[in-house]
Amino acid sequence: MTTTTGSDWQAWQQSWDRQQEWYLPDREERFRVMLDMVGALVGPEPRVLDLACGTGSITARLFERFPKAVSTGVDLDPALLTIAEGTFAGDDRVTFVTADLKDPDWTSRLPHDSYDAVLTATALHWLHSEPLAVLYGQVAGLVRDGGVFMNADHMIDETTPRLNAADRAQRHARMDEAKAAGVLDWSEWWQLAAQDPVLAEPTARRFEIYGEHAEGDTPSAAWHARVLREKGFAEAREVWRSPSDALVLALK
Repeated sequence: MTTTTGSDWQAWQQSWDRQQEWYLPDREERFRVMLDMVGALVGPEPRVLDLACGTGSITARLFERFPKAVSTGVDLDPALLTIAEGTFAGDDRVTFVTADLKDPDWTSRLPHDSYDAVLTATALHWLHSEPLAVLYGQVAGLVRDGGVFMNADHMIDETTPRLNAADRAQRHARMDEAKAAGVLDWSEWWQLAAQDPVLAEPTARRFEIYGEHAEGDTPSAAWHARVLREKGFAEAREVWRSPSDALVLALK
């Protein structure tokens, strides 16, 4: 296992991407569809809120696709935010905000009152359904009329248990092969971060905040669409899916 230096932010980004792709082989496809919908619905110069931004994965792809976009990244994880801030240092198109999405006043920390698009991926499953519904109401208040919210995450359809079991078995077989080839999993990646002189302290704080891994809910795409409509969006539906994940889009 090679050690990555804390100052080599691009190496840390690539390491994070590889670790995430071990779990999500179609990760880039969901990002592509997400940005396709941004371009189609709010145009090529959007003001975006990268919700639970982590290392800034969505923001990086946003700027590649739409160089005139601006982004606000919000997260609570001090280690991932350290990587994000290092990666985008000097780029005045992006602002990073430390905030807890379960804090009723988290939106007061944002630099803008409204956004053309609020985007998030593989993050909100850390929340249980009740606080997630509350968050959706807050997000509805941030998206301008005609703007969009998109969430790509684990969204299991419990009405197809045999299909789900077959997909789970296939995914785990593929993951086992990749692991044997040396891919880092979640816990190994964090062990590497804890050994880095720059990331060690924020990584320790991160585990004080979250523990090993939060256990939230993974309701169906239909649940997400229904709740988003209830919270103030005019339209909401699934616009992409894999056997286990989906991208739900809500239009204000």
